[in-house]
Amino acid sequence: MAQTPSNMIPIGTIAPSFSLFDTVSDKELQLEQLKGKKGTVVMFICNHCPFVIHINSMIVEIANKYQNKGISFVAISSNDVINYPQDGPHYMKLHAKKEKYPFPYLYDATQEVAKAYDAACTPDFFVFNEELKLCYRGQLDDSRPGNSIPVTGSDLRNALDCLLENKENTNNQKPSIGCNIKWKK
Repeated sequence: MAQTPSNMIPIGTIAPSFSLFDTVSDKELQLEQLKGKKGTVVMFICNHCPFVIHINSMIVEIANKYQNKGISFVAISSNDVINYPQDGPHYMKLHAKKEKYPFPYLYDATQEVAKAYDAACTPDFFVFNEELKLCYRGQLDDSRPGNSIPVTGSDLRNALDCLLENKENTNNQKPSIGCNIKWKK
């Protein structure tokens, strides 16, 4: 299991725009129509990564809680589906249904969106304010498969609470750790 860290892009970075196929609704969706009134969480995940599997239920729990507060959630899979067919759109749709994802699960076929966000691993989290300016990037929490630390979502929850309360997030923003995005050769 490779342990690849996030690239910690600068706070204040504007979210790169995109238009991607949503495997849940079978529609092309744009960031502008997905953004939340108070903020937007863009996460790079995939179906098979043990790091994502480890936190799937917490992602769903956090999304269900914060979507009611004006934060939207968007999941994107950018993996090479030729070499990792289990991450293809058909399986993404099945996975989203099984996990009860309350958010779109978009397929980045060209990998251009992952590159635009400088995403490196799954999971990789980016939190943007209402103006789509980056205010958090990094990990969900300190839990990893096999490290016996409970999954709480504390880092992401704190970032979202700070955003909603219009407070500066003074916590140390730690890179996420996960499987590398499976880049096309």
